[in-house]
Amino acid sequence: MARAGLYKSDVQKARDALRAQGKHPSVDAVRVALGNTGSKTTIHRYLKELEEEEGQGLGAKVAVSDALQDLVGRLAGRLHDEAEAVVAEAKQQFDAQLQERGQALERAQQEAAALSAQLQGTETALHNEKTSHAASRQALADRATEVAQLGERIAGLTARLAEHEAHAQSLEQKHQHAREALEHYRTSVKDQRDQEQRRHEHQVQELQVALRQANEVLTAKNHELVQLNRDNGQWLERHSRLERELAQVRQDADDQRKELDALRLTATEHQTLQTRWAQDTQALEVVRAELVGARADLAKELERREQAEADALRAGVRSDTLEQVLAQLRPAQAAGSVGKKNPAT
Repeated sequence: MARAGLYKSDVQKARDALRAQGKHPSVDAVRVALGNTGSKTTIHRYLKELEEEEGQGLGAKVAVSDALQDLVGRLAGRLHDEAEAVVAEAKQQFDAQLQERGQALERAQQEAAALSAQLQGTETALHNEKTSHAASRQALADRATEVAQLGERIAGLTARLAEHEAHAQSLEQKHQHAREALEHYRTSVKDQRDQEQRRHEHQVQELQVALRQANEVLTAKNHELVQLNRDNGQWLERHSRLERELAQVRQDADDQRKELDALRLTATEHQTLQTRWAQDTQALEVVRAELVGARADLAKELERREQAEADALRAGVRSDTLEQVLAQLRPAQAAGSVGKKNPAT
């Protein structure tokens, strides 16, 4: 760019100074002598004007060698200026291409950064989806395990009920044997009344032994009834705990159903999980049916316990009756002993 205040006289002074130093006054040399200021076009124009003025003033006085030297200098200046112009144009084109390529590179870097961010987001979403899928699969496996454990508990409860039923049947058989023994004893007592008075004492001893055994049997039955009541209490407690666990399983099942609804976006995996969930629901319905059966069995067991208590009550009444019969026999025995003593006297 030309500096303000650049005159032809300044260019002339710089040219003369270069000539005095034995240097060729080219456009670049003059510009350097001017302190790297001024437009090359302006300097070239001023040099050309000075050469034309000097050529008109000197005319034929100029020697041939000087004219050739001057011509060569001007040709060299023109070539240099043309070369400078070509280099400037090429540099300008190169700078434009470089700037364009830099912009293209910057756009490519931005696109690469955007693609990298998008890829990272996609990988994060995929990882989250895999984690959610693994958690859902683990939760479903846990629910299946819980359902299996619940089935095992129901099976154990069913076995326990069967044991109680067998125990109640055994208890009923024992009561039947006791009734038969008491009936047989009554028959024996009736027959023994017709026998001789000398066997009264022996009969009374046998009756006492039988009564003691009956009391022991009754005591054992009472202990068994107490144990049965305890077992029934424990069974009711286990039944309550089982109902609480079933409610928890239902709650977990509802939560699992909500999670399955949230996973509907994954079509294939959701269909598989939904099928498994339907199977778990069917298994849960089976468990419910088994629980209803267990409740019915419990009602039957309670009825049997009441029957056993009634039988025990009847056995107690019969025991009281036997004691009354024994009390009646004792005076008869005492009277027989007095009759034996009087003949001897």
